[in-house]
Amino acid sequence: MVFCAISGEPPQDPVVSIKSGQVYERRLITKYITENGTDPITGDKLEESDLIELKASPKTAPPRPPSHTSLPALLHTLQNEYDAVVLELFSLRQKYNSVRQELSYALYSQDAATRVVARLIRERDAAREALANVQASMGIAPSAPADGADVEMGEGATAEEGLPAAVVAQIDETHAALSSARKKRKPPTGYATTADVKTYTAKHSIPSLHSASPSGITSLAVSRVNPSQFLTGGNDKIVQLYDRSTDKVLASLKGHSKKINHVAFREREGEKTLLLSAGADKIAKIWSQDDASGEYIANYTLRSHKGEISGLAVHPTSKLAVYSSLDKTYSIHDLTTFTQVFRSAPSDEPFTSLAVHPDGTLIATGTPTSTIQIFDIRTGAIAATLTPAEGTPFTVNSLAFSENGYHMLAPESLSSVAIWDLRKTKSTQSIDLGENFKVNRVTYDQSAQFLAASGNHGAKVFAHKTWEELVRIEEGSDISELVFGEQGKEIWAATGREVKLWGLP
Repeated sequence: MVFCAISGEPPQDPVVSIKSGQVYERRLITKYITENGTDPITGDKLEESDLIELKASPKTAPPRPPSHTSLPALLHTLQNEYDAVVLELFSLRQKYNSVRQELSYALYSQDAATRVVARLIRERDAAREALANVQASMGIAPSAPADGADVEMGEGATAEEGLPAAVVAQIDETHAALSSARKKRKPPTGYATTADVKTYTAKHSIPSLHSASPSGITSLAVSRVNPSQFLTGGNDKIVQLYDRSTDKVLASLKGHSKKINHVAFREREGEKTLLLSAGADKIAKIWSQDDASGEYIANYTLRSHKGEISGLAVHPTSKLAVYSSLDKTYSIHDLTTFTQVFRSAPSDEPFTSLAVHPDGTLIATGTPTSTIQIFDIRTGAIAATLTPAEGTPFTVNSLAFSENGYHMLAPESLSSVAIWDLRKTKSTQSIDLGENFKVNRVTYDQSAQFLAASGNHGAKVFAHKTWEELVRIEEGSDISELVFGEQGKEIWAATGREVKLWGLP
């Protein structure tokens, strides 16, 4: 039994097309040829003369309906309507199949274009890194950006013999002012005392900061101008500005493609507050508040390093920012012109942490082999190298200078810290934190009276000089960051997705 290619039913008057070889009901194919002039299957030109009649059984032809108005005539009319519907359905089916094929082609083309764009972006980034290396060897400095533009800093930045003379003059001026005042400096009136710190208890908790996946706060900074505001960076690649007084997120800043390693405030009288962030994606960003909208936007992106940025510090001049990287270099950037003013020559080891001396003349960097290198910021020369006593090598993941400028706090092993006397370049005191304690961060308070270390079993605060343990913060989980608050009357800690505060009961 044969079936019509149009209606799908056995034909009463079957014919076959010599162009496509398909069998059709004569009346249906004749109507199609009259309207379109082509074969409905192949689309080739087709005439009635190209149809061959098939001899079908039985040979008895169906009776012809009467021409006058009658029930058979009505049935014939319905048959014609049915034929028209079948032809239209067939045409729609053809167009549907054609659209499906076009859509499939468009989807494959879009996917191929996306892959090409991704490959070109990777090649562009590789070319930028290669260009930065070439320019670094040729001594070409980047041009200053236009005001208000979103620019990328440092891609053409170079390693120099030393800082520009104007920058050195600023550093020397700041050093002279701060060092002379520091010799006479005493804790301000109302500052927390040793007795106060001993009584500190948990007083406030801010939960559910950042995303739940991947969760965890990796860095914390507290504003000195607005002590209720703090800045956090997380594993979720987001930087958050939070106001504790209103319990509101003031800004949720996106722009990094990997976790945030460090955040910092740049607060300078008469100028905009800048929010600085550095991540594992090898870039650093500087965020400022837009005058029109009042929102924080990323105005500047720094790409001067080829490795993960492991350290971030705002220089005491408040005009410079210093970054260290796992690419074995550190760089200094001008926060006024947003240009790179110095990039160190590659060291023998990656830099895993960074701290800037409170007088602004020294930079300390940690390494993965227990060594601490101290550089003269003005020349880039190594001023000292500090190495702890023999033991299992460890990564120096955190450094902190005391406010008096004479001491530096650093891990001495995975579970102990050392206080280095910079005048003698030797360790004067070692504090054991416990066999299972793993150090995450070390810090001094602003008066240099207290020092603290946080880790996988909470945090411990000690008195400087007497080394007495004043308070122990036991959270049962990692404290990734610890910061002393205003007047030393609060201790801020980041643990998991929470920021917790300890203070006077």
